[in-house]
Amino acid sequence: MKQWRGEGWLKGTRWVISPNQGARPVDSDVSLIVLHHISLPPENFSGDWIERFFTNRLDPKIHPYFATIADMQVSAHFVVRRDGCVIQFVGCDRRAWHAGQSSWQGHANCNDYSVGIELEGSDMQPFPAEQYRALWGLITKLRGRYPISAIAGHCHVAPGRKTDPGPYFDWADLRARHPGLALPSEVGA
Repeated sequence: MKQWRGEGWLKGTRWVISPNQGARPVDSDVSLIVLHHISLPPENFSGDWIERFFTNRLDPKIHPYFATIADMQVSAHFVVRRDGCVIQFVGCDRRAWHAGQSSWQGHANCNDYSVGIELEGSDMQPFPAEQYRALWGLITKLRGRYPISAIAGHCHVAPGRKTDPGPYFDWADLRARHPGLALPSEVGA
């Protein structure tokens, strides 16, 4: 059975289509995964606020923090919830708006050649085991379809501007489970 559908939609994930996307540049290979973290409002891990945010339906009146971000137009290809549920917002053959002004190994505009994965989380607490299990499986599936050669955090592609995936992310476990990928510590990022 094929795992992927047209434009890079992964079967077995819940699909919530974000309007915040575009075409990738011609001849742009998907070679990088950028890891992020998100919680809305900050440190809250319940509700459908991330889905609302990525689909431009976040009501700024519901929470003071929402008023500061409601007009932003952002997305990621995937969100991995703390319970391991994976939601896809943009087909991986398309460009999600997740990295902003960014650069990896001298190549600007990471959105052009990367897949963005948001982990429901923050800089303040560890990620649960079931979330890691889902992430490792997702990375395996992405590597089976795309020529992924590296994984970086948002903090590595936008240093000084971003901190995610944060101090609790287990880079050593990633290295052990997915050998052969360039990771930030190995490329001087």
